[in-house]
Amino acid sequence: MNPQFLLFIGFNLFVVLMLMLDLRVFHRTAHEIKMKEALGWSFFWISLALIFCAGVYAFRGPGMAMKFLAGYLIEESLSVDNLFVFLVIFNYFRVPARYQHRVLFWGIVGALIMRGIFIIAGVALIHRFHWIIYVFGVFLIYTAVKLITGKDEEVQPEKNIFLKILRRLMPVTDHYEGEKFFVKKDGHFFATPLVAVLLVIETTDVLFAVDSVPAVLSISTDPFIVYTSNIFAILGLRALFFALAGLMKLFKYLHYGLGVILGFVGIKMILSRWFHIPIGIALGFIAGVLALCILASYWSMKNEGKDRLPNLGLL
Repeated sequence: MNPQFLLFIGFNLFVVLMLMLDLRVFHRTAHEIKMKEALGWSFFWISLALIFCAGVYAFRGPGMAMKFLAGYLIEESLSVDNLFVFLVIFNYFRVPARYQHRVLFWGIVGALIMRGIFIIAGVALIHRFHWIIYVFGVFLIYTAVKLITGKDEEVQPEKNIFLKILRRLMPVTDHYEGEKFFVKKDGHFFATPLVAVLLVIETTDVLFAVDSVPAVLSISTDPFIVYTSNIFAILGLRALFFALAGLMKLFKYLHYGLGVILGFVGIKMILSRWFHIPIGIALGFIAGVLALCILASYWSMKNEGKDRLPNLGLL
């Protein structure tokens, strides 16, 4: 059996195990995720990704390890920007804080499946039709321009076509029924608003994947590196959401940085046939831009007044 195939099986079994522990053990009872707990889980998932990166370094060399780390940084930074969208969705549907983790859990499961499909398709297209890499590059530059100029489309949950289809196919209850997605009343099944929230999050993630997968493919076309870097970033997304929900102002300039990074990797893809940018330089550039954006956001808030700095709520 192909060793790479065995690696995929082993990695996915590990992911399933971690998700089951998360759902059945650590978050068995619905509760509001506080800052301290969210930061602890964020540290856990980031540490796990770095340990995995060390394993890649040991077994596949420093080049592959740097590619994994660069892909992970790109996906994680895009995820932070996507957290703003999750906030809009939760606020629109007025999702109680204690149910948000459960919705995000199943949203992550769907995202894992969709990212796998996107990555397999993207790698296959690049290997079969090399010119598609230029299409990906142009698309990333286009996305970068939208981010920098502020013309990125605003998410409007009420206009989601799949949400409209759900409401036509099945009645939806007026209020939440605990953590339940479906309830039976008077012999009829009803969807709860949690189904609507999950549906909007899942379909929105497809749009996220359209940006993130080509971006990571600009770093490496090795399916295992692209897949694992994406999955580790997604696995930590829930904890990151609750950790950063109160700190969003610290990332007020992040969309500019993401625009610069996506523009950089888009140009890298287009020039890949004639000019190779070493992965060490690419990794340093990505990390530097992210650090600069966070520092600029922090200093901007500090100049606006100390009272505007977010309270971490760790005590």
